[in-house]
Amino acid sequence: MHVLVTGAAGFIGSSTSMRLLARGDTVIGIDNLNDYYDVGLKKARLARLQDHPNFSFRTLDVADRAGVADLFANARIDRVVHLAAQAGVRYSIENPHAYVDSNLVGFVNILEGCRHAEVEHLAYASSSSVYGANETLPFSVHDNVDHPLSLYAATKKANELMAHTYSSLYNLPTTGLRFFTVYGPWGRPDMALFKFTKNILAGEPIDVYNYGKHRRDFTYIDDIVEGVIRVLDRPASANPDWNGTTPDSGSSRAPWRVYNIGNSDPVELLTYIECIEQALGMKAQVNLLPLQPGDVPDTYADVADLVRDVDYRPATPVAEGVRQFIAWYRSYYSV
Repeated sequence: MHVLVTGAAGFIGSSTSMRLLARGDTVIGIDNLNDYYDVGLKKARLARLQDHPNFSFRTLDVADRAGVADLFANARIDRVVHLAAQAGVRYSIENPHAYVDSNLVGFVNILEGCRHAEVEHLAYASSSSVYGANETLPFSVHDNVDHPLSLYAATKKANELMAHTYSSLYNLPTTGLRFFTVYGPWGRPDMALFKFTKNILAGEPIDVYNYGKHRRDFTYIDDIVEGVIRVLDRPASANPDWNGTTPDSGSSRAPWRVYNIGNSDPVELLTYIECIEQALGMKAQVNLLPLQPGDVPDTYADVADLVRDVDYRPATPVAEGVRQFIAWYRSYYSV
């Protein structure tokens, strides 16, 4: 297939591109290479891809309406993995317009491109943050998700609604992937594992919010990518049993679906830190702080639909995933 991967210089985007190339697909990657975090890391991820004969890359912001339209008009694109977005819950409190531009304007540009190019399937990144104020665990795609706690979460919920509109109006198969706390080699510097590792190695304290009582469904990058690929290969279909009288939140009479991709085994943050300490052979200096605005205390994925539809369940143990990250970090930064 010819697959467009947006956010190809990103953590998940670069790893997904590598897997697609390894199995013989042709990948067109786009990314705006913004400076939300270290651009050098983004370029290093791209360097792993750019020698592959079936990979092409262009610097392009998904919010660039004309640029995105031109791309779809002039390239063969069979399917799309849309991973480009402004990430981060806390950053959305400080810089809301960045989320509107990338996550809302950018997403409608991708939807329009898919519609006009008659793309076979759009798989796009949603987030576990859409569950917001929900307290029933594990989180199920069949639950109502109308109470987001951050603008970032609201934009991801909006993406699912926008995708449903295009699936309904234009019969465009779309699938939203609710990722649960992705971690692993080549990860993002703004995420806990990266920041904790950096500070512990430097002998500096780490800030631990909610007094370390967070529980997160940490999901290893390879598990995420496997889920993305399997879902991409199975274009969304209509649910023939869907009923508007008792509507199911995880499916539709249109070719629209959402899935959780999570390890389905939540770990307390203090336990996660212990895994980092063990992998590093060093103890952390911990600053225990209260819950931050926009944060959700616990995440826990119900992946029954993913198992049923694509026969896959993420399963990498956190201790093993952390060891893999630490090994990469030491190598990449020569620590």
